[in-house]
Amino acid sequence: MKFTVARDVLSEAVSWTARALPVRPASPILAGVRITSHDQALTLSSFDYEVSANSEIPATVDEAGEVLVSGRLLADISKSLPNQPVRIELDGQKVNLTCGSSHFTLAVMPLDDYPLLPAQPENRGSIDSQVLAQSIAQVSVAASRDDTLPLLTGVRIEIEGEHITLLATDRYRLAMRELTWEPTTPDFSETALVKARILSDVAKSMTGGSSVDVGLSRESQPGASSLIGFSAGGRRTTSTLMDGDYPPVRRLFPDTTSIRAVCERQTLLEAVKRVSLVAERKTSVRMAFSEGQIVLEAGQGDNAQASEAIEGQLVGEEISTAFNPQFLVDGLSVLDTDYVRFGFTHPTKPVIVTGQNESDGGEVLHFRYLLMPIRFGI
Repeated sequence: MKFTVARDVLSEAVSWTARALPVRPASPILAGVRITSHDQALTLSSFDYEVSANSEIPATVDEAGEVLVSGRLLADISKSLPNQPVRIELDGQKVNLTCGSSHFTLAVMPLDDYPLLPAQPENRGSIDSQVLAQSIAQVSVAASRDDTLPLLTGVRIEIEGEHITLLATDRYRLAMRELTWEPTTPDFSETALVKARILSDVAKSMTGGSSVDVGLSRESQPGASSLIGFSAGGRRTTSTLMDGDYPPVRRLFPDTTSIRAVCERQTLLEAVKRVSLVAERKTSVRMAFSEGQIVLEAGQGDNAQASEAIEGQLVGEEISTAFNPQFLVDGLSVLDTDYVRFGFTHPTKPVIVTGQNESDGGEVLHFRYLLMPIRFGI
């Protein structure tokens, strides 16, 4: 194997492929990145039996071949090289890498022990890459980080024709985003549960093109895995689907809310961040909604305290409640509107946080964030 490739192209491809490598691999072989040179192109791939990543880049190939080397080491080396063409050549059980006056020798890992990558699942449709990235960012904030509740670390994907719904919850909040896509068949219907961290990686790394193709496959054979796949711009990644029955969280959204409050989103976000500086761990930010203003408070007793009032509109009776400040910041940060609307049924019941484009405009419902209040003493 012998080829030459542009330094920036190699560095980006190796870094992206190495993202899927496990931090603590079950087997040392899974820390490798497989490089295949063929037909004036390189294919770089990684796989840990759960997530696979595959990237194809142009190169000048003198001799076709295949090799497996340490992925993180190659990524670190690639990023540090001077901005000159990189020449890589297999020499027995070593790989020689030359770039300008820099020279590295890497050990070869045994290819025969490396697992075969799963095939990309059948393409089911395409989504605008920016819409996909935003949607994943909006719902993934609500997914649980607690591995003792594995189902809640995932994002539920519901597909019905041209409509997709993403759902995530950690029991204290619930995020739901609705979007449209272009399915390959108009009556396609499916549900899938994917780890939130995997979807977040997809959102960050596969938005270079205008759209992302999404594939799904259901395997009925014993031992076979059901997969979701994403591909865009020469990059392909797959992930096994999570098993289990996701809780029926849609019913948590109330049909109507008798109390509604509206304020500027960015103004509230900045106020929450300031006031929460004095909120100790596991304490809340209190919010009092009245006509014309929203008063935020945090801290109490002999500890540090803070308060701030901002302008707001209220429809219905005055209401006071309290929230986990980080959960509130998360929801406000992923809204994509100038104004935020709070919908209440009762001070101790969950609030629905949605967007609004103008202070007196209609509610924007494609993203909804349900947040449990925290009880506090008077």
